[in-house]
Formats: sequence, C-alpha cells, structure tokens
Amino acid sequence: MEKKKSWLGRNWLLLVTGVVIGIAALVLGKLGNPGNMGFCIACFLRDIAGSLGLHSASAVQYFRPEIVGIVIGSMIMALATREFKGKGGSSPVIRFGLGAFVMIGALMFLGCPLRMVIRIGGGDLNAIVGLVGFIVGILVGVLFLKKGFSLRRAYPQSKAEGAAFPLAMLVLFVLCATGICGLFRASVDGPGSKYAPVIASLIAGLVVGALAQRSRLCMAGGLRDAVLFRDFGLIAAFGAIIITVLLGNVILGSFKGFSFADQPVAHTDGLWNFLGMALVGWCSILLGGCPLRQLVLAGEGNSDSAITVLGMIAGAAFCHNFGLASSAKGPTENGKIAVLVGFGVALAVSLIFTFVRKKEKADG
Repeated sequence: MEKKKSWLGRNWLLLVTGVVIGIAALVLGKLGNPGNMGFCIACFLRDIAGSLGLHSASAVQYFRPEIVGIVIGSMIMALATREFKGKGGSSPVIRFGLGAFVMIGALMFLGCPLRMVIRIGGGDLNAIVGLVGFIVGILVGVLFLKKGFSLRRAYPQSKAEGAAFPLAMLVLFVLCATGICGLFRASVDGPGSKYAPVIASLIAGLVVGALAQRSRLCMAGGLRDAVLFRDFGLIAAFGAIIITVLLGNVILGSFKGFSFADQPVAHTDGLWNFLGMALVGWCSILLGGCPLRQLVLAGEGNSDSAITVLGMIAGAAFCHNFGLASSAKGPTENGKIAVLVGFGVALAVSLIFTFVRKKEKADG
C-alpha cells in the first residue's frame, strides 16, 4: 500500500515557485523595474499594448520580455513533459470579453493579483484592501461554480494551432529586441521607462513560466480550491510570495513600513481598490484562472487562454484610449463606470451559462 504524502510533500513545488517569484520580483525591481512592480502581468501586458501602438499613453509603453518568457517557459516545460496539447473552442468571444474586464478591474486597482501580493510584501496597505475584494469576487464566482457554471468544454486542436500564440509572441519579441522594423514604441518617462535588462527579464520569465506550468500556480485558483476541495496548497504559494518579498525588502533596506500613503504606482481610494480586484477575482474564476495562469495555459497550447490574453491586451488598450485606467491620483469616472459594467457582464455570463448547463443536464 502506497504511503500517503505529507502536506509538504504534496506542495513543495508550489512553495518553491512562490519563493522564486518573490525573488524574481525583488531582483527585477532592483535591476530597474518600477517599485513594487517587479512582476505584474496586467502592468506588463498594458506596456506591451502601448509598445505595439494599441494605445497612446506615452508613460506605459515597453515590450516586456517577462511576458514572453512566461509563455515560452511554459511551452518548453509542457513539451518536455509531454503536456503540450492544442485545444480550444470553449466560448472564445466570451473569454475575450471577460479577459478585457479582468484588465479593466486590474487597472482600476493598478495591478494584477500577482502584483497585489508583491505590493503587500512591500508594505502597501491598499493592496490588502484589494485582497479583500479579490477574495469576495472569487467567492461569488465559486458560488456559481457550485451551481454548475461552465463555459463549455474545449476541443482538441492541432499542435500548430496551440503553438501559434507562443510563437507569435516570440517573433514580436525578436523584432522588438533587434529593432529590425523600428515600429515598437518605448516610454521615455513613467513606469514604461523603468525596466530591468532584457536578458535578466527574459530569464526570469522563462523560470517563472516553467515552474508555474509544473506547479499549476494560480492566484485565483488557491481560494477556489480551498473552498471547493479544502486544498490550501495554492494559498500557501502566494503566502510564500508575500513572505519572500517582505523579507527581501527588509534585507535590501527598501521596506519603509506598512502604510496607505506614498506607495509606488498606487492610489488610496479603498472602495475602488476593493471593487477593481473583486471584478478581477470574479472574472478569473469564470475563466478558470488568473492572468498568470492564462499565460501559462496559453504556453501549453490552450488557444482559449491565448484569446483571453488577447482580450486582456485589448482591455489595456481600451483603458488608456478611453480614460478608464487609474493613476496615483485615483480612479477616473470613466473607469468607475467600466468596472460597474464589468460586474453586470460577469453577472450576466454567470447566470446564462449556469442556466444553460442546468438545462443541458436536465435534457440528458
């Protein structure tokens, strides 16, 4: 009879992944990435959207190598472990839209779930308010999962289809890094002008992508699994990120204590920090994963996740073209309206697909 593994034996890779992400955030921040933004999926996708000319906000334009590294790192690991499989076709238009609203919520808060925990480790109490909102959004999403919500099944696709998005990201990165076409934009001031060396950023992304693929790390999935299955491994992983970043900031002498005010690239409007991350949490549950998880799944050949990432990039462009994104001064009126619309869309999708799933079951 096989001996049951201990909790640590089952979850050590998740804890290692959390520690590595925390170290990567600290190192990249020290090498040039913006404060408390050593690793932020939403911010990096926003910068890529600007680099590609999809929005004209000059302060947030840079083709972030970390994103390419995550996707390619996941792809390499999936190929090595024979887990790379082309699949998709699960409500792609809905996924694109929900991806856009994930970005709208994230740019209301000024960060993705990953940056949220990095900000907590840096002493930003606004991020704790965001965490509470994130938890509430996840719990609402889990409520619909319990009632049978599903965006329908994905179907097998060719490996070429699954590889299209990772290879497209790689080609864009090479074109940008070599300056062959000279079409990519880059900020001269603001967050987009602050970045770590390209090689360091790419290596960090590759390592994080490979580890996240093996560990199945997901910021939203941790609370989902805790509620549905009493599995706390994923929660422990982002606890490891917080502790690593906190200790690292103390060691590096960059920790100034916990506070709401004067935090880098953050605002102090508690209500909209809460609501922005609540929208991110709810939509992430409906999509089956947080922004980091979507990048990793896209690297594994999941075209539905690739479409979700494209939706997030489009959402970033929409935010900056129509004045939806927050700044250090606080949220905009247009951004508030967009977040409320996002809740309406999330509710409609949740209700419709729960009803459809129940009807299918009833019809046999």
